[in-house]
Amino acid sequence: MKDNRIQTKLQEDKKLLSIYFTAGYPNINDTVQIIQDLEENGVDMIEIGLPFSDPLADGPTIQASSTQALNNGMTTDLLFEQLQDIRKTVSIPLIIMGYFNPVFQYGVEAFCKRCQEIGIDGLILPDLPLDVYQEEYEAIFKKYGLINVYLITPQTSEERIRQIDDASDGFIYMVSSASTTGTKDGFGNEQQAYFDRIASMELQNPQIVGFGISNQETFKQATQHAKGAIIGSAFIKHLAKNGPQKIDGFVSGIR
Repeated sequence: MKDNRIQTKLQEDKKLLSIYFTAGYPNINDTVQIIQDLEENGVDMIEIGLPFSDPLADGPTIQASSTQALNNGMTTDLLFEQLQDIRKTVSIPLIIMGYFNPVFQYGVEAFCKRCQEIGIDGLILPDLPLDVYQEEYEAIFKKYGLINVYLITPQTSEERIRQIDDASDGFIYMVSSASTTGTKDGFGNEQQAYFDRIASMELQNPQIVGFGISNQETFKQATQHAKGAIIGSAFIKHLAKNGPQKIDGFVSGIR
């Protein structure tokens, strides 16, 4: 498979900033504008959240944005429609993040095919188990040039982390803590020890840290050993307060 945009981006000599937001939030038609503004302001990668009615791992901020987006009328079909021409204006990696159920309902192959047509580079489906993915869906993902991104947490065993590293061909999403998503003021000793432990494993795939990153300080802490960090809740709070405006100020505050 030729280098996917994610793989190309990971080769750049800098710490990567990835931003997560929920499609169709705050308003149904904000999706494309937000993506374009994020790229314009120097974000390296974007995770587009596919809203789902029963989000297990999401903290209250992301849950509320998901509910709002669904109330706005966001659906899988509508998201694909909105993103139809995204590659005419946007060149950074785009990843769809969500739960497996909507993908399964849509039809896994049909979903992957649409992703390829639009120019989506990867999927993050936290509730799709590694063995199920490998047995049933890996061939489909590869056929459509999609990278499947796996999550690890402080509770993930070393053996499991090695399995995930072997199965990955992009980056590993390193969840910073065992809690749901949300904003933290900084990382404690326990999390620092976890970051150090993963760094010492010398995995083949770079790690990008998510959960609890909200400002310049937490971004720096998270990327001390890792390749990059993902900001979700803090950006959604920004959107709740400012709408899709002032994205430049938000991004420059992290960098």
